Amino acid sequence: MAGDIRKLGIGIQDFKKLREGGYVYVDKTEYLYRLVSLSTPFFLSRPRRFGKSLFLSMLRYYWEGEKGLFEGLVIEKLLADDAHAWEQYPVFYFDFNKENFNSPEALEKVLNIHLSGWEEIYGSNPVEETLSQRFCGVIQRAYEQTGKRCVILVDEYDKPLLEVMTDEDKTEHNRQVFKGFFSVLKSYDSYIQFVFITGVTKFSKVSIFSDLNNLRDISISAEYAGICGITEAELHNDLMEEVRECGKENGMSETECLEVLKRTYDGYRFNIRAEGVYNPFSLLTALADRNFGYHWFETGTPTFLVKQLKKINFDPSQITDGRIYATDEDIKDYRTENPDPVPLLYQTGYLTIKAYDEEFKSYQLGYPNDEVKYGFIRSLAPVYLSDGAGESPLGLERFLMDMRNADTDSLRDRFIQLYASLPYGEGDYLERDFQNVIYIVFMLMGQRVYTEIHSAKGRADVVVELKNNIYIFEFKRDKSAKEALAQIEEMGYADRYAADPRPLIKIGANFDSDKRALTEWEAVH
Repeated sequence: MAGDIRKLGIGIQDFKKLREGGYVYVDKTEYLYRLVSLSTPFFLSRPRRFGKSLFLSMLRYYWEGEKGLFEGLVIEKLLADDAHAWEQYPVFYFDFNKENFNSPEALEKVLNIHLSGWEEIYGSNPVEETLSQRFCGVIQRAYEQTGKRCVILVDEYDKPLLEVMTDEDKTEHNRQVFKGFFSVLKSYDSYIQFVFITGVTKFSKVSIFSDLNNLRDISISAEYAGICGITEAELHNDLMEEVRECGKENGMSETECLEVLKRTYDGYRFNIRAEGVYNPFSLLTALADRNFGYHWFETGTPTFLVKQLKKINFDPSQITDGRIYATDEDIKDYRTENPDPVPLLYQTGYLTIKAYDEEFKSYQLGYPNDEVKYGFIRSLAPVYLSDGAGESPLGLERFLMDMRNADTDSLRDRFIQLYASLPYGEGDYLERDFQNVIYIVFMLMGQRVYTEIHSAKGRADVVVELKNNIYIFEFKRDKSAKEALAQIEEMGYADRYAADPRPLIKIGANFDSDKRALTEWEAVH
């Protein structure tokens, strides 16, 4: 019955709207309770659309004394015997999430709007000319007028930096604005009760962090791993009604639906000892729409990130192969001048913690789930598989159709066309370009077919299993198609399929570096 469908708060960032609107709420107030009892300034990094703004909004209403919004939640019981709970404090809430920072002095204008609103409440002083002076003034007057120390909440502090990353002058300008403005948090510590800052990345060299000596970064803390996102237990406790309905709509059992949801949206780990969490935006959208789409990527992939990866000719296959490692400091700290994209890929949610190497004190990173894996590869395709004009001849449906029909001649022609259209680098870059084409094409096919990069024996380039046939590909550079086919035989790549009734198709191909083209192709049916 339509009237019985519960409301899921997809994209709602205001805690009051969520609670008063009767939306389903996965209770995160136990984390709130842990935080507010401490005076340490906190920083939390999480990928976009992960619920940071909603959590910060919840903090705001707590410090403003809105007890009614928390009725029936865990924190109500935890604070039942606290006589000082729910007291009202002056709250300064900076929201950088909704603004565009590409225009000149956009950051200063946003800060001015915030300050002007608070000056209407707490008054202003004409001798306070700079933004930082005005911030000091409102903090001091708020304390004097209320008798309460101030609460500082900063939502998506890094948006003014991420949005202008490709412009070094604007990036440096916004850094300096932050340096002057938020240095107040250190010098006026005696007037401040609580500080909480969120962002996608933690930029080094931004004085929010260097000036706050006692800032506690809880981004990879086991204690706070589930502060945003939805855990397996929360899914089972709070959302099983929606899971059952989603399964029915898609002709699945409850168990089958849970398996698809887990494979597609789970897997984010923010501490090696903590359990994984689901992307909340994608999970709730899938349950509401009853559609297992790639919802996170539909909200936009950062263009600057893809361009940066192409610029350094990043090899995306190393993610699938488990060859990405980073230290504790790497994944917490991002520097714009650092050519290594791994810290940014981790902090923006394209990579997550998969394992920890105790000997080398480093994390193995990888895709958290299918949504990220295939969405990420799809976002790379227009840049990696395009000619100088940005056009890509890759027609995935046509590639798949040829493979299903065992039309290896047509498949060959498509690869020849694809390689012929691409501008290539030199030396190692040429090798990487050649490999990236293979990787991206077959990874994208992995959305529809079962794709394996490694075989049971040795290392086949690609093994693709379809319902009606099986392909084993071996690509060579500056050798011959015959050598490629010989390797398939010598390494026994086909042995595991000896008892499989499906037709087996072996393809050897060669890429000529001088001609920069796929010159040889032999298929054995």
